[in-house]
Amino acid sequence: MALTKNQIVSRVYELGFTKKQAAELVETLLEIIKNTLANGEDVLISGFGKFCVRQKSQRRGRNPATGEDLILPPRRVVTFKCSGKLRDKINGVT
Repeated sequence: MALTKNQIVSRVYELGFTKKQAAELVETLLEIIKNTLANGEDVLISGFGKFCVRQKSQRRGRNPATGEDLILPPRRVVTFKCSGKLRDKINGVT
């Protein structure tokens, strides 16, 4: 099961914040991350990982429903690379 934004707010609430403060804190953090990525800048969170914006060029694709060939336009995508500390924690390495 995925961790939802509501569950994150609940965990911040457990740290002693009011429910409203916890919600505002989480929303503000996510807005900062979204705005930074929208401006084309990377977001590095030490001990967690790095969110990067990558440019993908135009390419050929195919509609799987009809089999029709089409051209996919250039776009920007967000990628995530986890830190070594997070990778070790996930793999149970001490």
